[in-house]
Amino acid sequence: MSIQSLEKYLPQNTLQYLKIWFSDYYIHIKIRRNRNSKLGDYRKLPDNSHEITINSTLAPQLFFFVLTHELAHLIAFEKYGRRISPHGNEWKDTFRRMLLESVEVYDEDLKPIIVKFSRSPKANFMASPELVKYFHIEKQDDKLQFIEELKKGDFFMYRNEKYFLEGLIKKNYLCKNLATGRKYSFKPLARVEKCS
Repeated sequence: MSIQSLEKYLPQNTLQYLKIWFSDYYIHIKIRRNRNSKLGDYRKLPDNSHEITINSTLAPQLFFFVLTHELAHLIAFEKYGRRISPHGNEWKDTFRRMLLESVEVYDEDLKPIIVKFSRSPKANFMASPELVKYFHIEKQDDKLQFIEELKKGDFFMYRNEKYFLEGLIKKNYLCKNLATGRKYSFKPLARVEKCS
């Protein structure tokens, strides 16, 4: 897939950065259907070319963010060698530089979140509450909310099962499945539907 064919997935004014970042490499970009387990991934192929996959359902700014994350893997491995840790210091430095270099691509209200995230980039998008909350803004018309917005004793639905929120344990929420009686730990940014 050419850089130009990615345009429909990206925010405006991103091609200038991609042309620079892509210039030294042969990269296969594959657009995937929505995957719940990951937003994108990178791997080096046996013929020494590179493959990046990204979910097609991402909002343009998130698509660009994920593409930047995956390109940072490629560039860090090529610059520092294959023995580096996938999300180690070399990747963090590369990703940080790329984020700050391209920060103008993002909306004004997202720029400070990107700058803050770049200080210590995380391997997992879900590890940044500010980013997760920002990219769920357009879904506010649905009935879901973050579990951290509920109170102890509230009932909620998650994946068609009813739960009772028992309380906070460290940073996660202890919840009881009412059908099975089993207890589960939920991350603060789990999206659930409050019920009675």
